[in-house]
Amino acid sequence: MRFRKAGKVTDNLWYLGREEAGVYVLEGKASSILINGGLSYILPDVLRQMKEFGIDAGKIDKILILHSHFDHVGIIPYFKRAYPAVEVYASEPAWKVLAMPKAIEVINNFGRLSAKHVGLESELAPYDLDWRDDIKGKTLAEGDRIELGGAFLEIIYTPGHTNCSISAYQPNLKAMFASDAGGIPYRDTSFPSMNTNMDQYLQSLEKLRAYPVAYLCADHYGYITGEEAGGFIDLTLREGRKWKAYMEDVYRKFNGDIDVASKATNEYFYREMPDYFIAPDILESVFKGMYKYISKNI
Repeated sequence: MRFRKAGKVTDNLWYLGREEAGVYVLEGKASSILINGGLSYILPDVLRQMKEFGIDAGKIDKILILHSHFDHVGIIPYFKRAYPAVEVYASEPAWKVLAMPKAIEVINNFGRLSAKHVGLESELAPYDLDWRDDIKGKTLAEGDRIELGGAFLEIIYTPGHTNCSISAYQPNLKAMFASDAGGIPYRDTSFPSMNTNMDQYLQSLEKLRAYPVAYLCADHYGYITGEEAGGFIDLTLREGRKWKAYMEDVYRKFNGDIDVASKATNEYFYREMPDYFIAPDILESVFKGMYKYISKNI
């Protein structure tokens, strides 16, 4: 079953934010962790929901970045500056991206564009949400654990959506936090967001299939429970293979013209998914990157 509203997922686990972008709070006996950073404009919702659900933001002593895209790191600057003792965790490639001035500029600009796209730009004025060079943290790799006291998160390297993508698994709950590496549960299907390397993306899904899942905790469009959660990675794998074949056909149809193919694919995408959360001009640039990958590997 799919859930898109903020609330308690199960014992010691909450989903916060909005339908199109959310974050999770997981509590252990010794530590609490904020998983994912969402879009910047969800911050007022997250702060309100924490009060509503009785979550003490001051007790969150860890933040986990699953990858470095702007729509997954948006509220982290606020929490790190509001609570300087918080430890921020990410993969080594993610920290490299987050140290690049150009990447920081893109994160901040796309965050503002997304807020403007949904009419929430003015609500963010009281908050310091820009990424700068003041956020540092700890580096994670495949097989590492984040200990929370009585529970832990296992880190899985899952590139393909980005080179810096990691997933986290909590075995007691059978909760998978795969971010976009596991697919985006749009409506009743999954969109396989294979932005950087299509083949790596499919290989990462094959890796994730080995984990039993009772809670599929996505970053966009909420979380999934029960039997549907257990089958979601397989669904994304099937959709990924179909999407890859579709884009290869479009690439051939337009004789390798990446600009034309990207525009056509973007138009097709929004005919099928008209209320998708990403602004069309941003997504068209994503498709261009995917077609560049196809041009080198077809």
